[in-house]
Amino acid sequence: MLSVLRVHLPSDIPIVGCELSPYVLIRHPDKTVSTEDVPESAPVEGCFLRYKWYRIQSDKKVAICSVHPSEQATLQCLGCVKAKIPVAKSYHCTPKCFSDAWQHHRVLHERAASAVNENGNEEEDIYGRFNNTTSGINNNNNSNTSVQPVVNGTTPLYPAAVTQRNGGETWFEVGRSKTYTPTADDIGHVLKFECVVVDSETKTPIGQPNTILTSRVIPAPSPSPRRLISVTNADVAGHLDSSTGTFTVLSYNVLCDSYATSDMYGYCPSWALSWPYRRQNLLREIVGYLADIVCLQEVQSDHFEEFFAPELDKHGYQALFKRRTTEVYNGSNQTIDGCATFFRRDRFSHVKKYEVEFNKAAQSLTDALVPNAQKKTALNRLVKDNVALIVVLEAKFSNQGVDNLGKRQLVCVANTHVNVQHDLKDVKLWQVHTLLKGLEKIAASADIPMLVCGDFNSVPGSAPHALLAIGKVDPMHPDLAVDPLGILRPATKLTHTLPLVSAYSSFARIGYEQQKKRVDPNTNEPLFTNCTRDFIGTLDYIFYSADSLTVESLLELLDEDSLRKDTALPSPEWSSDHIALLAEFRCKPRTRR
Repeated sequence: MLSVLRVHLPSDIPIVGCELSPYVLIRHPDKTVSTEDVPESAPVEGCFLRYKWYRIQSDKKVAICSVHPSEQATLQCLGCVKAKIPVAKSYHCTPKCFSDAWQHHRVLHERAASAVNENGNEEEDIYGRFNNTTSGINNNNNSNTSVQPVVNGTTPLYPAAVTQRNGGETWFEVGRSKTYTPTADDIGHVLKFECVVVDSETKTPIGQPNTILTSRVIPAPSPSPRRLISVTNADVAGHLDSSTGTFTVLSYNVLCDSYATSDMYGYCPSWALSWPYRRQNLLREIVGYLADIVCLQEVQSDHFEEFFAPELDKHGYQALFKRRTTEVYNGSNQTIDGCATFFRRDRFSHVKKYEVEFNKAAQSLTDALVPNAQKKTALNRLVKDNVALIVVLEAKFSNQGVDNLGKRQLVCVANTHVNVQHDLKDVKLWQVHTLLKGLEKIAASADIPMLVCGDFNSVPGSAPHALLAIGKVDPMHPDLAVDPLGILRPATKLTHTLPLVSAYSSFARIGYEQQKKRVDPNTNEPLFTNCTRDFIGTLDYIFYSADSLTVESLLELLDEDSLRKDTALPSPEWSSDHIALLAEFRCKPRTRR
C-alpha cells in the first residue's frame, strides 16, 4: 500500500510571496521509495496523495518585529504611525531592539520630514512614499495592534473556508495543492501542511494524515526607498517622463544562486539567502526602478529562462542573454551564469547584438604572440570563461532637437562581468582593453553614444579603471608589474579613444552634500558598490560617452552604516552583495558636419 514516510519543509520560516514546496517521501507498494507526486489523475494501486494547507488564525492579533521578523512585536513607534510610514516598519520586539535599531530607524523619520516640499506636497521616492514625522513609542505588550495587510503575493486559488475551531484558534483552509505561496493575509499566522493517502474510489483517507506546522508567516522585507537625485538644475521627483529625450540605465550584479551559499554569506539568514526569497525581492527592486535599459550580471542560465525573462516580459521588457563559456566551468550548463540585458519595448527597438567571448580573444592572442611551448601556460592564465554582451538599440522617443529631426537615435550598451581573481591583474586589464577595442570599432562605424556597464571587479585607481576613465594607463602603474605573459607591453598600447566618463562621478560636481559623503574625493567614485563581511569597495560602474550624452540624475548611493545593521550584503532587505547603480541620460544634440 502507498504510504507517506516523511514530510518536511526546507525552511520553517514562511515569507509572503515565496512559494513553500514541501519535501514528501513516499513508499510505493513494491517497497521502492521516491519523492514523486501521486496525483488523483494518476493513482498508484487505487491510491493517491491529497494535500491541504491551513492558516491557523488565533483570536489574538499579532504584529511582527520589523528588525527580527521571526519575533512577535511588543513595541510600536508612534512617529512612524503619524508619519504614515509603512506600518510594518514601526514594530519592534523589545525595547532593546528599538534602541539598537534607532540609529537606522530614525532615517525613516528624517526621510519622511524631507519628503515634504515647500508647498506641503509629498515628494515621491522612486521606491515608496513617506510623509512628515513626529516621534514617540507605543508600548504594545498585549499585541492588540493588527498589521495592515499589504498586497504582496498571490491570492489563494482555493477560497478560504473555516474547517475547524479549537479554543481560541480557527483553521482556515487556504490551499489544496502541494505547494503554497503565503499572502499578506497570512502574516503573523502559523500555517499547517497536511498530506494524506486517499482511496481513489471512496475518496476517503487511509490512515492518519502527516502534518507540519510552520513558524509565523513574516512579511517580505523590502528595500528602503532610494531616490533619484538630479545632478542638473532640473527637479527630479517621482517617475520619469518617458515622453522626454531622457532614458535610464540600470546596472546590477544580482548574485548568482550557485554562489549564494551559507559558507560564503553565513551572516545572512538562510531564508533570506534562499533563491525563492531572493528572486522575489530582486524582482520587486528591479521593477521598482522603472529603468528603460537593465544590465544584470551573474544571472544563472535557468533563472534567466524560467524567471527573469518571463517576469520582466510582463513589465514590457525584451530580454537578451550571453552565457559564460564553459572551458573552465565544470558544473551544469543550467546553473552557469552570464550577462542579461533588458530594454523596454515601448522605448527602444533592437538593432544588433555582439557577443564577446574573452576565451576566443585569448586563443587569438596566444596564436599571434606566444611561442608554442608557452601556449598552454598562457591559455591556462587567460581562459576564464568571462563574456560581454553588446547591444545596439534604436530609441523610439524624440531627442527634441531641431538638428536631429528625422535622424535615428542609436545607443550602444555593453554589459560585462570581468574576471574576479584578485591576483590576475593582467587578465582583468586585458579583458577590459579587449572590450574597449571592440567598442571602438563599433563607434568608428556609426555616430553612436556608448554605455559601458557591469561588474569590472576592479577598484577605482586600478589599471582597468584608469583605462576606462582616462583612456590610458600610466606606464609606472603598479598593476603593470604583474604581466608574466608580456601581454601588456608596451604600456603605450593600453589606450582607447572613446570619451568615457563614469556616471557617478557627477555626484562630485554638485552641491548634494549627503551624496558627496558617499563618494571618494580622490577618485570621484562611490565609496562602495560591493559590501560583504570581508570586503567593501567599488567594483561596478556605468561609463558613458561624454561627447554625446549628459547625466541628468543618479540613483542615490547607500550608507555603509545602514547596511552594517545586518552585518553586510546580502541581507533580508537587499538580496545581492552588490548595490544597483542607475543613471538617467539625455542625448546631446548632434552638430552638423
